Amino acid sequence: MSAAHAIDDIHDGGLLTHSEERSLRWRLTMALTAACCLILSTGLRWLAPSQSDVAELVAGVAALLVAVPALRAAWWSLRHPDLHGITDQLIALAVIAAWAAGDLVTAALLPLVMTIGHVLEERSLLGSQEAIRALGKLTRTRARRTLDSGAIEEVDGAALRVGDMVELRAGDVAPADGIVVAGASSLDTASISGESAPREVSIGSEVHNGSINHDGVLKLRVTRVGGQTALGRVVSLLREAEQAKPAVTRVLEQYSERYLALVLLVAAGTWFVTSSATAMLAVLVASCPCALVLAAPATSIAAIAVASRHGVLVKGAAFLESLATVNSLVVDKTGTMTVGELRLTGAAPREGVSRDDLIRVAARIAGASGHPVSRALASLLPAGDFAKIADARETKGFGVVGVLDGERVALGRGELFRELGVAAPDAPEHDGPVAGVSRGEEFLGWLMFADEPRKEAAEAMADLRALGLDRQLLLTGDRWPVARAVARTLGVSNVQAEVLPADKMRFVQDEIARGLRPLVVGDGVNDALALKAGAVGIAMGAQGTDVALASADIVLMTNDLRRLGTCVRLSRKCRSTIHANVAMGLGWTLVIIALAATNTLGASGAVVAALLHNFSTFLVMANAGRLLKFQETLA
Repeated sequence: MSAAHAIDDIHDGGLLTHSEERSLRWRLTMALTAACCLILSTGLRWLAPSQSDVAELVAGVAALLVAVPALRAAWWSLRHPDLHGITDQLIALAVIAAWAAGDLVTAALLPLVMTIGHVLEERSLLGSQEAIRALGKLTRTRARRTLDSGAIEEVDGAALRVGDMVELRAGDVAPADGIVVAGASSLDTASISGESAPREVSIGSEVHNGSINHDGVLKLRVTRVGGQTALGRVVSLLREAEQAKPAVTRVLEQYSERYLALVLLVAAGTWFVTSSATAMLAVLVASCPCALVLAAPATSIAAIAVASRHGVLVKGAAFLESLATVNSLVVDKTGTMTVGELRLTGAAPREGVSRDDLIRVAARIAGASGHPVSRALASLLPAGDFAKIADARETKGFGVVGVLDGERVALGRGELFRELGVAAPDAPEHDGPVAGVSRGEEFLGWLMFADEPRKEAAEAMADLRALGLDRQLLLTGDRWPVARAVARTLGVSNVQAEVLPADKMRFVQDEIARGLRPLVVGDGVNDALALKAGAVGIAMGAQGTDVALASADIVLMTNDLRRLGTCVRLSRKCRSTIHANVAMGLGWTLVIIALAATNTLGASGAVVAALLHNFSTFLVMANAGRLLKFQETLA
């Protein structure tokens, strides 16, 4: 399903499709009508015993009303087999057996109790699904589009096109992805990235669909619309994850036919030993595996909903289960552990030259170049300083030369200044790029740059070690001195530098060959091979890149590395809850079967078994719902 279709479905059908709503209404109507008939039949038996034939006829009408949807569901499950179909088939067999035994009250009560139970189960399950599908509501926005004449028109967000200019006022929701071209403000991105603190944006900042503008007025140039926005792709992938089957469910499906055959044998044996049709019916009803069937999916949907609330996009329930078992970490450096951009970390001005003057001249020159060093400097240009470099020429690998205020200026490596005849001292020792600056024939000084680790990186790595991921491997294509410096900051002892993308995949495969299950974390571009090779791949997808969404199993919609620990803790909580639910569902089902087979449930054994069955289902749903309380707020 495409992202656009996913969003359309949410808009049109809410939490249920139109066909699902019609089916639900139909089942409830039939059940309520049958319930009224049963009440009338019971009243006739008590108040007018002489009218027992009429009471029996009314009970037959009730049984017929609920038998139709029960038999229809069983027939559908035969054509489209799944785990839920076993319950439909067992109930249909029980109804047919009750009809054959002439027990019309039981024939009516069984489907009635099970129908009400199923409706309540669906509504409970929708509580988890609503946490996911609520994201789609963020796309239902109005937009203030700026026309070429300068006038502003209000349109539906779906009418926007790439390149349109829109205005965001305080309280507005961004109707599409865009770049800020004017204004500054703070945005609430909690629904998209899970960040609790507002994010400050200004000219050049990217804004995602669904972000809420707190204050100020922003003008955006639309870059992505509809299903191509970061939010649209999140909704699409969450819908796919919601439909994915957990591993436990797949195992149960493999044995579903054998389970049904075993239940029929037990029911036949019960009838043979006890000669009680009531006990046989109770066994059929008690064997319905609803609690067991819902144990894993209900928990997985709740976990996926919780993950999305924390800015974590999980592409399938199986990945959450796998994440709970990882025991080593393979992580990329550039763009993952570091910010991915060079920053000025030091300056060595020549005697008689101020540091501010050195940086100001360098920043003006940098505006004429697109080199990473130049980009780092250009951002330091003081506001209102619009000095232009004339006759700028860039020599690839050496630097840039131009004219500023009538003087030749240069920014680059030592070789550039030797070529220009400018006397420059040796560059200082530094684990990172070093650039010199000259004005006329005068050398002004050296500037040092580095790609710094993210401020939370060391804390995140320590958190993962505390979770049992003691073996941590840092991989990078950068130089060894830089790699070692970052590794020391992060507390990682195992580091490999100057590696190619294919080498990264080989290191991941080596971890697997050692019997380990590696968690691979990267930026989703040059780490795609490694992300696919690992037991679980997590991409830093704050920008919503296609590569990140395609190559990873889990995507962090924020660049805060502390969410890695959140992912691991949530996955382990999810796994333990699934195990508890499976044990609860299986144990309770076996107990009810044993009580039914020994004819312990009494004359209304089948109805009692149905009530006990629904109770076990609600226990499983309630335990899965506890997972929705999982919350980790980052300071």
